[in-house]
Amino acid sequence: MLKKILIANRGEIAVRVIRAAREMGIATVAVYSDFDRNALHVRLADEAYALGGVTAAESYINTDAILDAIRKSGADSVHPGYGFFSENAEFARAITEMGVTWIGPPPEAIDEMGDKVSSRLAAQRGGAPIVPGTTEFAEGPDEIRNFGNEHGWPVVIKAAYGGGGRGMKVVSSADDVDDAMASARREAKAFFGRDEVYVERYLTWPRHIEIQLVGDQHGNCVWISTRDCSAQRRHQKLVEEAPAPGLPDGVEEAMGEAAVKAAKAVGYYNAGTVEFIYQDGEFFFLEMNTRLQVEHPVSEMVTDIDLVEWQIRAASGEELPMTQEEVNALRRGHSIEIRINAEDPAEGKFLPSPGPISRLVPPGGFGVRFDSGYESGDEISQYYDNLVGKLIVWGRDREVAIARTIRALEEMVIEGVATTIPADLAILRHPEFVAVEHSTKWVEEHLDLSGVSAAAIAPPDDEGEPLVERTTTVEVDGKRFGVKMWVPESVGVAAPAGKARQKRSASGGGSSAGSGDVTVPMQGTIVKLLVEVGDEVEVGQGIVVLEAMKMENQINAETAGTVKAIKVAAGDTVGGGDVVAVIE
Repeated sequence: MLKKILIANRGEIAVRVIRAAREMGIATVAVYSDFDRNALHVRLADEAYALGGVTAAESYINTDAILDAIRKSGADSVHPGYGFFSENAEFARAITEMGVTWIGPPPEAIDEMGDKVSSRLAAQRGGAPIVPGTTEFAEGPDEIRNFGNEHGWPVVIKAAYGGGGRGMKVVSSADDVDDAMASARREAKAFFGRDEVYVERYLTWPRHIEIQLVGDQHGNCVWISTRDCSAQRRHQKLVEEAPAPGLPDGVEEAMGEAAVKAAKAVGYYNAGTVEFIYQDGEFFFLEMNTRLQVEHPVSEMVTDIDLVEWQIRAASGEELPMTQEEVNALRRGHSIEIRINAEDPAEGKFLPSPGPISRLVPPGGFGVRFDSGYESGDEISQYYDNLVGKLIVWGRDREVAIARTIRALEEMVIEGVATTIPADLAILRHPEFVAVEHSTKWVEEHLDLSGVSAAAIAPPDDEGEPLVERTTTVEVDGKRFGVKMWVPESVGVAAPAGKARQKRSASGGGSSAGSGDVTVPMQGTIVKLLVEVGDEVEVGQGIVVLEAMKMENQINAETAGTVKAIKVAAGDTVGGGDVVAVIE
């Protein structure tokens, strides 16, 4: 059995792994960026090592920094969580070359299944039907236009090494290909470190159904449950449930068998998820996520299987503790997971809402679980995913699970940031969701969120002084050490580092609807300017592209006229309400 696990991640998944390891008597090591120096996963771990930096590129996907933390800590294994390095075969190889155990699939399987193009070929070898699409990376916009003209529009451009809707753009016509491909590549590069993309046919009203599976290093592989993840916005999931409801007899078993065959075709072991698109009684292989999924708890709730424990045991070389027949006998009831994100639903716009959480009180009661990487007083950063936590509820059937989830959401208290809870309640209460008539496009194209918003409840004024970095020299048992500390600004410390707070690059201010001032609704980074001074613009025309929490958002003009001034440049950091352009 492994002795010390370094978790190369942050937030709720790092907390999830730390807790599972602690129950197994295994020591844990956290890593953290400068922003996360006091985060919950750091507070819970037995040891913690600084990576430096603030952005993901400077910290959680900084290979050298993480490898250095592994060496310093003496960890004998690494759990990657999800996102960041979890599907990076080169990182997995670097880990294993150090003699450290990778708690995940073999690098060769990540190469084949983590690359969404080669995974389609592997699925075909396993006998799974696939959605029409390219089996090579798209080299340029003309290739995507040719595919769309041949197979019909819309098409979808996807990050080959991504997932979770990052680097994924739906394209309705040939005219939109250039901008969509550039945007998909930027998002993929920012979140996964690689910008290769491919293209697929885009189905019109599909459901997203996936299979959770686990394999060991002895050739055994079982599927745990189906999950329905069709309630999405911007191709990111809002509500997930297990088992997938409303499937015809035999479809669930056929999906499970196809998923296991696809995994065995690449010698897969550890936890993984095979995603399918289901429409009109048919299912198609979509991709395989070679890691633990955000929504794994719903599979745990209907089987009472701790998937993180199974991951650790499989990485330690143990055989799976159950056969497929034994797993099948465990499934009972229905489970729903709600991803509670720091976003204002804003009548369907879903605007990021980073900032400090002044109060967080999760609900309780029978069948209720809350997984989070935050507590009251912690802060949601613009630099990372905006997931506050996951509410997971179990009921003896789907009707009970829906009612219990609604009750738990109504009890949840989150102050300081806006959240998606009002939109989650609108989904759960809608008769089409209850009747399983929704699809992956239902939230954005059909669900009426008029009047549904969630203004952040302001935190109290007595938050205390902001902390600044200071360095000083201390003496311990006659030996001098240089020490870095984070202290209130007013605290005097010898040899101050004098690090100034970053200033906004755009002037502050807000505007009402129809104003000539174009403002951004959230904190983020300008990645592209869409107009120049002197351009004539119409209402709704794009002015800039803003990246917030790894998602790109187009900021549009609210009035027609001539662009008089542009107050930002690509790469500038802006805050909510900042004016980025002026139209007269």
